[in-house]
Amino acid sequence: MSDGNKTVAQKPHCIRYLSRDLLQSLQLSVKEIVASIEHLILGQNLQQAWSAPKVVITPPDGRYMMATLAAADNPPFLAVKALVLNPDNPKQGFESINALMILLDSHSGLPLAIIDGNWVTAARTAGLSAVAAKRLARPDASIAAFIGCGVQAHSHLQALAAMFPLKQIQAFGRGTASRDAFCRSAEKLGLMAIASQTAQEAVSNADLIVTSVTLAPQLVPFLDARWLKPGAFVTMTDLAAPWLVESMSAFDRIIVDDLKQEASLPKPLVDPALVCGDLTSLVTGDAAGRRTGDERTAFVFRGLAIGDLAVAGLAYQRACESSQGTMID
Repeated sequence: MSDGNKTVAQKPHCIRYLSRDLLQSLQLSVKEIVASIEHLILGQNLQQAWSAPKVVITPPDGRYMMATLAAADNPPFLAVKALVLNPDNPKQGFESINALMILLDSHSGLPLAIIDGNWVTAARTAGLSAVAAKRLARPDASIAAFIGCGVQAHSHLQALAAMFPLKQIQAFGRGTASRDAFCRSAEKLGLMAIASQTAQEAVSNADLIVTSVTLAPQLVPFLDARWLKPGAFVTMTDLAAPWLVESMSAFDRIIVDDLKQEASLPKPLVDPALVCGDLTSLVTGDAAGRRTGDERTAFVFRGLAIGDLAVAGLAYQRACESSQGTMID
């Protein structure tokens, strides 16, 4: 992070473009990303960081459009992200989700960087899950299940493998090619990889479960929380859309990312009566994390703007320190 209100030196008329390949080359660690997110979450309590509820547009053709806004005094950045999810994109050879981020100086408003939003979205989503897992998962978790084997599965695999003593992963996805590619990625990390034939087979004995099912109007819930063993932790990056609503009471503890954001939106992620707190209260200790080894816990989230800011700001600072990125005059 930067010191106080000082931004890493850069000519005020220059904007730094950070591509996906460059961002990947920075090799930000899970520990660094988690620390950056926690720093800004705590900063919100000190009135040194702020975020607005996300704005969403859902056209009738199944697209999902979203924008986030977050700012901080330390580091002195403001981040805006715009994102479009289109389930039809793969038919045209595009990724399902595409996004772009703009980073400004939070005091002057001068533009600092244009940043690939796809990389930031993957990194910050896994980072938010990691912040929750640090407090809600069993520290001895050794088996991880992945429902959905796309970008989020890969980013979460890297994060969870860095945090827990994983030995085995179990993957279930509708596309066998993406599932098999994901299993090969796990094997490269030294993990045993099993391609599960059913979702229930994948999750029933897992300690950690990541669901990242692509949102689509025709999605029918097919995951049952009652399949989970005692002690399991689930992170749901897909708005809990593939989970059976009637099964959610099987969780002993559910945390969402932002209670204020939930209150501002017409449809809650889960029944508010089942929610024990949000990520901020979890980090500050106002909401309890895992209390017993047998608790089934879940983190259900839409995506926290402060997480986008934490990852984008960290990447920008690292790029400045190493004089990387394309300078736009």
